[in-house]
Amino acid sequence: MNIDFARLQMVNQQVRGWNVYDEEVLSMLQNLPRERFMPSGFEALAFADTEIGIGHNQYMMTPTVEGRVLQALGLDGGERVLEVGTGSGFLTACLARLAAHVTSIDIYDDFLETAARKLESCGISNVDLRNMDAMKELPDGGFDAIAVTGSLQSFDPRFVEALNLQGRLFVVVGDRPAMRAKLVERTDENDWQTISLFETTLAPLANAALPPQFCF
Repeated sequence: MNIDFARLQMVNQQVRGWNVYDEEVLSMLQNLPRERFMPSGFEALAFADTEIGIGHNQYMMTPTVEGRVLQALGLDGGERVLEVGTGSGFLTACLARLAAHVTSIDIYDDFLETAARKLESCGISNVDLRNMDAMKELPDGGFDAIAVTGSLQSFDPRFVEALNLQGRLFVVVGDRPAMRAKLVERTDENDWQTISLFETTLAPLANAALPPQFCF
């Protein structure tokens, strides 16, 4: 397989075809080696528009959703970004290529260890990886952008509170099969506005599931 051609086809036929027109995002996806972030034995699926299991009931986003996340956040190179859910480390790498610094948190040490090696192999050093449960705490300090890589059953305002003013949050909210990707912008100290972007499905963020509701 011609890796460079396959990556170009992924960008042109899948990502661009799903309304991703930001040329910086498209160029970055065309040049970043997504195949390095695949689980062992799945490298051939690096450019397929499908979720790939990475363990712990977690999955890599599809290339089309990754493109929409990056376009929605509208990074211009100077932002301080928080990623909630490091996973494979590929979206981490994308964010790092488009922003000044990325803090990425995950509760699974093996994800963090694997991501660290893969980021280093791509020459990416502007990332701080931390073991942290986002449902219990978030890193200190304001962020210009936040990407939540697992779905939430209901919106959690703590993520908005971690944003700087005019900061942007990408999050997927709801239950299968009716999840909505949303872009939330913090407009004031105590206010924000939300844009509904598209329908999708994502595996739940670890520990984010609500307790079961009982009917009597």
